Amino acid sequence: MGSDHHYPEEAPAHRVSVDGFWMDATTVTNRDFAHFVKATGYITLAERPADPADYPGARPELLAASSILFRKPSAPVDMSNHYNWWHYVAGADWRHPRGPASSIRGLMDHPVVHVALEDVAAYAHWACKALPTEAEWEFAARGGLDGREFVWGDDLTPNGKYMANTWQGEFPYRNTREDGFEYTSPVRAFPPNGYGLYDMAGNVWQWTADWYGDHGTRHRSCCTVANPRGGAAEESFDPNAPGMRIPRRVTKGGSHLCAPNYCRRYRPAARMAQPIDTAISHLGFRCIKRPAPKAEAMP
Repeated sequence: MGSDHHYPEEAPAHRVSVDGFWMDATTVTNRDFAHFVKATGYITLAERPADPADYPGARPELLAASSILFRKPSAPVDMSNHYNWWHYVAGADWRHPRGPASSIRGLMDHPVVHVALEDVAAYAHWACKALPTEAEWEFAARGGLDGREFVWGDDLTPNGKYMANTWQGEFPYRNTREDGFEYTSPVRAFPPNGYGLYDMAGNVWQWTADWYGDHGTRHRSCCTVANPRGGAAEESFDPNAPGMRIPRRVTKGGSHLCAPNYCRRYRPAARMAQPIDTAISHLGFRCIKRPAPKAEAMP
């Protein structure tokens, strides 16, 4: 698990083991999520105005029902400022994934996006499933190819074939779409990995059950760690809400916005910290089921 050859948050590479589990073959789609919403009447975080008491000092426009949307600039921009392409957009939500004028018509087999942690937890509970831990997710993503660069091997485009929905060209202003997609793609558009799982790289980032923490502080043992879990919630500072500290979860897999020149995280070892109260246009999820615990034998 992890890597010593890329971003520092992936290090150190370390050995873990996980117990058996079943995983959804695809990320949860708009069709899947629509069934959940129809059955329960659930309203996602992005569809609800924020409570000012929860975000003291936040700008009023950021309290409207909104989500974070990628908007491609028309020319090169300062790469150190992600607000050059990420924008809070009122009316952006899972039903309107590309802004209030959009819809999911024709996108029912695409991954649902603009879902915050509480939304995916509600879906998982309804489906009698769970979110995977980071270790479970990474084990599944590798598909039996232990230590390989990508979920399909060591070549990004074997024999010139694109294996995942990622960004080609110069991020964030020029996408040549050599893989055929500008935004998200249908969940079975690219080949599955060795375990029959689709989109374990690219398309959308995926929530996990682990709080974000440094591998280096949690895994310094030479021994294999069994079923590791993320530790106490680490927090990120929200510049739009002075004084607010937002707990973060691990997300995995990269997205259609990951490019060789920026965020080369379409690899199983890659990881990102995501504030739990945030929905965004390139983040979705998939679920797992674990076997029921065995009953202890009577003496």
